[in-house]
Amino acid sequence: MTPNSPKSSAVEATKNSETNSAASRLRNLLVVLAAIALAASMFFGLRTQTPSSSLTEMAKASAPIETALTNGKPTLMEFYANWCGSCQAMAKDLSEIKQKYAEPLNFVMLNVDNDKWLPEITKYRVDGIPHFVYLNNKGSAVAQTIGEAPRSIMEANLEALIAGKELPHAQSVGQVSNFTPATGPTKTSSSDPRAHGSQVQ
Repeated sequence: MTPNSPKSSAVEATKNSETNSAASRLRNLLVVLAAIALAASMFFGLRTQTPSSSLTEMAKASAPIETALTNGKPTLMEFYANWCGSCQAMAKDLSEIKQKYAEPLNFVMLNVDNDKWLPEITKYRVDGIPHFVYLNNKGSAVAQTIGEAPRSIMEANLEALIAGKELPHAQSVGQVSNFTPATGPTKTSSSDPRAHGSQVQ
């Protein structure tokens, strides 16, 4: 068989096709494996460091409101929710601020999704979150701010609160997540068969 014969060309074409096909399959397999590894690392990385879990952890570590109102220390009270993007955006800075000012201040976090805090939500007129209430050492509100705030503004307010001075940024308003508080029990229609006390007709 001569090198340029039709049979040798067909054999070479078949070999090249098989080589290209094998290389292509290997490349595709490597791409799929890399994609799976990347997706798994992102999934596990996000699960272990989600802002909502850090908000929950921060809330668990915060002072009980009853203690904060009676222990003679000024207090920063935050109304938040795990779904609140602005709350999540501030979580890292607030965590560091709480560590820095842990001794002279109380930090209280109240989740607006918990009906238990409805009296406080109503008292402080919370309609956007994060909503911060600055309480003096007697437990009285001296200022409120709403929305995202830079760390420098939060720290300036806290320094003034600790010193018993007027807060320099007492009326600051940043980006908020809207929140409409519940005002009472939800009413059900009397025609709804699941309503308590309804008659089946």
